[in-house]
Amino acid sequence: MYYFCANALKIILSMFGRIKVYQKENTNVPGGFVLACTHTGWVDILWLGVSMLPVKIHYMAKKELFQSRFLKWFMEQLHAFPVDRKNPGPSAIKIPRKLLKAGKVVGVFPSGTRTSEEVPLKRGAVTMAGYAKVPIVPVAYQGPNNLKDLFKRVKPRIIFGEPIFLPEELPLKQGMEVMMEQLELSLHDLQKQLQAFE
Repeated sequence: MYYFCANALKIILSMFGRIKVYQKENTNVPGGFVLACTHTGWVDILWLGVSMLPVKIHYMAKKELFQSRFLKWFMEQLHAFPVDRKNPGPSAIKIPRKLLKAGKVVGVFPSGTRTSEEVPLKRGAVTMAGYAKVPIVPVAYQGPNNLKDLFKRVKPRIIFGEPIFLPEELPLKQGMEVMMEQLELSLHDLQKQLQAFE
């Protein structure tokens, strides 16, 4: 189901303009890792999934998307798992940690909401990566954010940054603080790089 949907989306999205993908070699990481991507609209979720094929992404999604029986089934087929964004408890990290330990890729949007502005990042991506002891691959996206942008044929671009590893020489909490700082800097730099390609 995942590959069917992803390949169908690839065909549909490509009708509005092919995506340019930069530095995908940075995703050649052994084992599981966290993909931390900028988030400006629902289209970036689709293009991120397509750009990572044949690798599957397990997305963290808000629990509201799992309330109806059909949507719950559909989200599960796409390897998404629910999280309560208002009250994230210890269980919020349980599923992604298990996936990461099994060598899977978990997709997170650390801004926590769709925005074109720079906002303080939420700590979910770093918390997952830190406790699972896996790297974070930062990703920046620029392009269409909605149907209107798609029909205007706004060109999509995505760039993958260098993996950010947990510093083994530091205690876990300090190491995660370092990862957080590096993630913020990396996402900022990647967005600037994409703007330079215009």
